[in-house]
Amino acid sequence: MPKYIIEREIPNADQLNLTDLQQISQKSCSILQGMGPQIQWVESYVTDNKLYCVYISPDKQSIKTHAERGEFPANYIAEIKTMIDPTTAENNLG
Repeated sequence: MPKYIIEREIPNADQLNLTDLQQISQKSCSILQGMGPQIQWVESYVTDNKLYCVYISPDKQSIKTHAERGEFPANYIAEIKTMIDPTTAENNLG
């Protein structure tokens, strides 16, 4: 199943308190539960004015539908093609 990263522009996102973040999370989870198991929220990163969310989803349209139902911005959605990390630098060709 494809994995996506979603950029959500939310002014002053870094100033959201724990209660705000909990309410947003609960709303998102409730909508996802109603959409079925084919779309899953993996994690999100809060920055100054944006949230970056990682989702597993069959397609971009499902992510757009989730955003519309939750009234969440989804300013940019990109499919993650591959991941790299420090272990990528290791030569494991034997």
